[in-house]
Amino acid sequence: MEIRTTPLPGLLVLHPRRHADARGWFSETWNRATLRGHGIDLDFVQDNHSFSTAPGTVRGLHYQAPPHAQAKLVRCTGGVILDVAVDARPGSATFGRWFGVELSADNGLQLLIPEGFLHGFVTRSAGAEVVYKCTAAYAPAADGAVRFDDPDLGIDWGIAPAAAILSDKDRAAPLWRDWANPFGTEAP
Repeated sequence: MEIRTTPLPGLLVLHPRRHADARGWFSETWNRATLRGHGIDLDFVQDNHSFSTAPGTVRGLHYQAPPHAQAKLVRCTGGVILDVAVDARPGSATFGRWFGVELSADNGLQLLIPEGFLHGFVTRSAGAEVVYKCTAAYAPAADGAVRFDDPDLGIDWGIAPAAAILSDKDRAAPLWRDWANPFGTEAP
């Protein structure tokens, strides 16, 4: 597995190797021992799977507040998405900065998102499926969101905000400047 760093400390792009033959291919997408060898020690407790029918569907920017904060390993198993993470760790040198990467069934890339980040994605194809592992179970009381099109964050989603297909929750999410950050005050 190839592990690529990003401009945001702790946020990693994983590229599992694909072993192909006449039947197709095989890929090991997660191996605890392999990742521990790279200093990544996570205990995933829940897997989630989403399906979005139309391109332009935005899910996010989501988070879970401590003590239920989640690290996530995200991959796209059908179609194409732009996956985005925002550093929300107060005291971090990259606080408020975002990183995006195209994940697809074809490229097999995964985004490993540490605790203290906001996460969201936009579908770039019809029938996009996203599977992600989480280090904490879903806790409704700790669930939260920040506006995907926040002008202070300036995320380039590749679509006009008015064209985004959103849930009511995401449409009503607060702006970054109005958001009560639950991630503390110390640098990671």
